Amino acid sequence: MEEEKMVEETLKEEALRQEADAGTEPKEEEASPAEQEAPEEKPSGGPFGGSGKEKKKKKKDKLEEKIEELEDRVMRQMAEFDNFRKRTEKEKSHMYEVGARDVIEKILPVVDNFERGLAAVPQEEKGNPVIEGMDKIYKQLMTTLTDLGVKPIEAAGQEFDPNFHNAVMHVEDEELGENMVAEEFQKGYTYRDTVIRHSMVKVAN
Repeated sequence: MEEEKMVEETLKEEALRQEADAGTEPKEEEASPAEQEAPEEKPSGGPFGGSGKEKKKKKKDKLEEKIEELEDRVMRQMAEFDNFRKRTEKEKSHMYEVGARDVIEKILPVVDNFERGLAAVPQEEKGNPVIEGMDKIYKQLMTTLTDLGVKPIEAAGQEFDPNFHNAVMHVEDEELGENMVAEEFQKGYTYRDTVIRHSMVKVAN
């Protein structure tokens, strides 16, 4: 019996000691009032770490880049159109000049015939109404050609120039001097400073 009492007392003492030890275990430090009140800081940019301003800036940069690209494309197209317009105008001008030259070349023989016919009229018949009518038509024709830019080439008494004159005959004439045009057989013409027909001349050696 005494042994049982001793065992019970030992168990009670052990239980009391364990309870005492449990009461003396260190408690977790309580957070300070400042720490309790301080809200938890959250990333300002949401779950991906980027702010709203940065997203707007990126969108703005992309928009400006697109605008610059479109402006550059428009400028290049305008430059191409301007080059096309200039090239077209140049081609039209060239075609006009080619067509005008062809027409003028066909009219020049008519002018030659007028000049030969009027030169062959005797002095006493120049008052004839028919002759006067021919002379008026000739003068009107020459005025029209002049307005179009057609000019006769000076030949007689001028120094021979192969760019304007076509020598078909040579003659010895000390009075005229060497390489001078002694006579003009057929009149030459220029159109806008371009030779349409060379003057057919006789040159002194």
